[in-house]
Amino acid sequence: MNLSQLSDDYQRIEKSLMFLEKNFRRQPTLKEIAEQAYLSEYHFQRIFTRWVGISPKRFLQFLTKEYAKNLLEASHNLLDVTYESGLSSPGRLHDLFVNCEAATPGEYKNRGEGLTVVYGFHPTPFGECLIGLTAKGICFFSFVMKENRKQALTALKSRWKKAVLVEDEEVTRPSVGQIFDLTKQAKPLNVFLFGTNFQIKVWEALLAVPEGKAVTYQDIAKRIGEPKASRAVGNAVGQNPIAFLIPCHRVIRKMGEFGNYQWGATRKKIILGWEASQNVIADR
Repeated sequence: MNLSQLSDDYQRIEKSLMFLEKNFRRQPTLKEIAEQAYLSEYHFQRIFTRWVGISPKRFLQFLTKEYAKNLLEASHNLLDVTYESGLSSPGRLHDLFVNCEAATPGEYKNRGEGLTVVYGFHPTPFGECLIGLTAKGICFFSFVMKENRKQALTALKSRWKKAVLVEDEEVTRPSVGQIFDLTKQAKPLNVFLFGTNFQIKVWEALLAVPEGKAVTYQDIAKRIGEPKASRAVGNAVGQNPIAFLIPCHRVIRKMGEFGNYQWGATRKKIILGWEASQNVIADR
């Protein structure tokens, strides 16, 4: 299945989940949920199951507060274990092969002066995205919010103010394909980004959180040697310029709540649930 079809399916699923968040207490029927996606029960069940590999009912179990708490319980000392193992454990390929190359102080100051950023809009399993590439690697990756391409492009321009931006979807399409390669045969990817030393440390710590797992802001703060800086960690997570690859969606609040996500709380829940469901499928 191509990414365009997956993106269309995501839009249907997102709308259905937003309906469920508002109405879960009365336990709506499959028919009611399917109607939100303008599909019959049969087609909705088929598309949903094809998309995530399990039924809508089972998938929703991954989106509850109790699931979030279970994630935290199962992730005790997760970052320490992952770091000590040298990131050698199996998992989603992108979590193991992303090489983070922070920009030099000069590049940070110049905000892309003399740099060319090639960008393109593409469908993904979690909605449309905007990706930016440089010769050194992926420098920007954002999901498009509410079909507002202009807003996403403004964010890219704001981050790389002095760079020359060139739109070329033919150039950027292969990288998006690698990011969402479900065969796990993709070649290694590099990311190229700038930030403060603190932000870079937080983003590198996020790369150590395996797929289908979650940690708290406090966990990240401890991992980077700043145990009292959970609020600052939250700010750094919120400034992550490369969605999904740097998995800020795997950070949740200490009380088991999913918390905010700059690309939408519903999308965060869907990605977490999807990752968890992939682990369930793999364990069968």
